[in-house]
Amino acid sequence: MADSACSSCSQSGSCSDTEKQQCEQDHAKKKMADNLALIKHKILVMSGKGGVGKSSTAANLALALAQTGAKVGLMDIDLHGPSIPTLLGLEGQHPPVEDDSMVPVERNGLKVMSIGFLVANADDALIWRGPVKAGVIQQFIKDVKWGELDYLVVDCPPGTGDEPLSIVQMLGENSGAVLVTTPQKVALVDVRKSVTFCRQVKLPVYGIVENMSGFVCPKCNEVVDIFKKGGGQKMAAEMTVPFLGQVPIDPRMVDAGDNGTPVVESAADSPTAVALKEICQELMLRCINPGGGTADLAE
Repeated sequence: MADSACSSCSQSGSCSDTEKQQCEQDHAKKKMADNLALIKHKILVMSGKGGVGKSSTAANLALALAQTGAKVGLMDIDLHGPSIPTLLGLEGQHPPVEDDSMVPVERNGLKVMSIGFLVANADDALIWRGPVKAGVIQQFIKDVKWGELDYLVVDCPPGTGDEPLSIVQMLGENSGAVLVTTPQKVALVDVRKSVTFCRQVKLPVYGIVENMSGFVCPKCNEVVDIFKKGGGQKMAAEMTVPFLGQVPIDPRMVDAGDNGTPVVESAADSPTAVALKEICQELMLRCINPGGGTADLAE
């Protein structure tokens, strides 16, 4: 798939193996830098633990950004549990190859790349160590024709392991994180670690999203606080990071994910979709000015 620096070099026959390896590394770095130069803002969607709705948040935010008329890409680096193809109704799709590069799968103007497009069987388990995973992530940047983008949304796996560290190191400047949590203590404890991770690697935190905050009644469409609420907002204040908003539990969110029609499209006027779109608007401001915006900052 990827082109080789040596294949187009007339002097490659006289190079040592060490020189060839260095040339390939330099070529890869340049190609990656060239692709990243076309992307204005990179948004890493992260969570401290699984099961908090991180991928559905990433998919809906990417679509909400695209609905504003922006050029948006969605990169799924949750290599062991890629759910973006299912959430977007793109299962079974395969990216075409042009000029030794992969072309993202497109959906309503949104450019999407996931390991789920590349495995032969959706039930296959990927038993990979860190260096292999880092190599795949590098290919998703270097060997994919993203073109000019206003935003690249990256769906990261839960936690602070190899994949988040690799992508932070590769993406460089104009990057920031959206951290997804639920109001419960068990999730908040873990997302605090994500905040610490971002600070250690000097990645700006664009804000916290408190997911599953309240419940949307399927009968009357009112939001009812049957579970805990406000834990994410309180944690954001305690750790002095921005708070982007709360997204309620909504049965339509589950149906939308299973049907491959995210809620910002299939139930655009629902409280859940409205909340996600408001978070999207705030996020756009944070990308322009990471220290500003209109959401409440912790004091």
